[in-house]
Amino acid sequence: MAAPHISQQDYINNFNARDYLQTSYTPGKGILFAEWIKFATRNLHETFTTGGVRGDTLLDFGTGASIYHLLSACEVFDKIIVSDFLEQNRAEFQKWLNKDPDAFDWTPIIKGVCELEGNREDSEKKAEKLRSKVKQVLKCDALKRNPYDPVIVPPADCLLVCLCLETPCKDMKSYCNVLKNFKDLLKPGGHIIIQSVLNCSLYFVGNKSFSCLSITKDELEQAFKEAGYEIVKLKVVPRSEKIWANVSDHSEYYYIHARKPQKE
Repeated sequence: MAAPHISQQDYINNFNARDYLQTSYTPGKGILFAEWIKFATRNLHETFTTGGVRGDTLLDFGTGASIYHLLSACEVFDKIIVSDFLEQNRAEFQKWLNKDPDAFDWTPIIKGVCELEGNREDSEKKAEKLRSKVKQVLKCDALKRNPYDPVIVPPADCLLVCLCLETPCKDMKSYCNVLKNFKDLLKPGGHIIIQSVLNCSLYFVGNKSFSCLSITKDELEQAFKEAGYEIVKLKVVPRSEKIWANVSDHSEYYYIHARKPQKE
């Protein structure tokens, strides 16, 4: 299923944000709705509670049109800055932020996170809390030295990335360079949390295919060490759902939590 690395312009031209949300997160039908959402939201709930990760500012890099990964974070950060390379993703996120009637309905997933936190009935309050914490929606480009250029973002307490870097990075050298550049976005001792998939070369959104950088666990761990981070936790679980194997060929999910050293 391997495909040539997709260019940024191809991504701009061909990625449909609404198709992605429906393909991925529609209850009962989305490729990521069950197994991925359970993995991702539980990890983040633990990170931002018992894991003790909290602070003033969270940078969410490569937000896409999604909100699920911010639902636990909004409880422990005062300010959240979201960002994405694609205008269509930022516009779709803005619809949800502005309560646009045409916005994707995240209610089932919001309820699931509320249940993790012990109160399934507070989904509306949770949505409003997240909206109140999002202070900026920025354009980002992982391949730039300053990914937010020309904006200068003050160093944050935590950088969060979900299902993002395997698309712009064409090889492990590029992936490692991005990690190195990310260090400038963090305060000394700041946290970086990345969740994504391993051994994925291709995924579909509607009838459009998009290439991915296929990463192994060992390569991931080595990239973080080479970039100069202190790894706190690395978790890998196998994919058990095979029904959508023709939509994405990933074999595992990963969660990695690392820290920028206090002194370098």
